[in-house]
Amino acid sequence: MHLAYEDLPSEIKSRLAQMTATHNFEKFWEHMRRNHSSERPAMTDEQRRRRPPVIHPVFLTHPITGRKVLYCNPGYAVRINELPERESDEMLEFLFAYQLQMKFRYTHVWTEKDVLLWDHLGTIHRAIADYRPDEIRLIRRCQVMATKVFDPAFLQPARELAAREAA
Repeated sequence: MHLAYEDLPSEIKSRLAQMTATHNFEKFWEHMRRNHSSERPAMTDEQRRRRPPVIHPVFLTHPITGRKVLYCNPGYAVRINELPERESDEMLEFLFAYQLQMKFRYTHVWTEKDVLLWDHLGTIHRAIADYRPDEIRLIRRCQVMATKVFDPAFLQPARELAAREAA
């Protein structure tokens, strides 16, 4: 969502610059139940406890690239916290439609032995069921788990090493 952020109107970037959004996994869960014939039951209290809503900046700074990212996607974002509810709903509707424009999309056409990687912070992604039930697909997911990805100190050791090597 680097390009979506960069392409946003400057007045939207200014207005939302310091705002946060609540992301709720239950939104995604219920969407799958309602719209994709998922047989999963409603989330239990225990599941909600283990995956509570979280708050993130609407625009975050990528910890590696330093570029701004629109971090408010239709799968999870439920509210822009600093706006009145109606304004939040309208702004989220705008942001969701904006980031889903074709100019920000990449659709991979799979061929045998393809490997696809993406930056989870700068990309929203969705699988497309473009294969038949008799076609075998092997998918492996590798995910790096981190607890302090947004901590500015995260890059300090790498920056110090780069400075020493450049000297």
